[in-house]
Amino acid sequence: MEFSFTKEQKERAEEILKRYPVKRAALLPLLWLVQEKDGYVSDDAVKFMAGFLDISPADVWGVATFYTMFERKPAGRHHVQVCTNLCCRLKGADWLLRYLKNKLNVEAGATTSDGKFHLSTVECLGSCGTAPMMQIDDDYHEELDAEKVDRIIAGLK
Repeated sequence: MEFSFTKEQKERAEEILKRYPVKRAALLPLLWLVQEKDGYVSDDAVKFMAGFLDISPADVWGVATFYTMFERKPAGRHHVQVCTNLCCRLKGADWLLRYLKNKLNVEAGATTSDGKFHLSTVECLGSCGTAPMMQIDDDYHEELDAEKVDRIIAGLK
């Protein structure tokens, strides 16, 4: 199926474009809009975005594949990201990642069999002082222990 924005997303995209003097500069926030719609950036979305911004598909592809926050294949409904940078590792990130792998029964970089969670490791989420931490969708969860993780995961629909 060919990608297109919803009416509301088209309006948001036009507002985003107004913030940038050069259309191609709006690529990052527009890719967020693409991912918000389908949960990932498909090949059709890359072609659509290239046409929307009057740039080559290779330019869009380069950005979509360079940044780790863009998924290139369908992912789970909730994106669970664990920072595994040195500061977080020193404060328990390895424990947290192991705990989530076991709890969700999934490896990092994969989606649970029910499609509910996608588990990723990331280089830095900018919350070194409150590690171990994870980001789920747009929300930070910091200073985690097993009880907090269980409560957070149980509260997700």
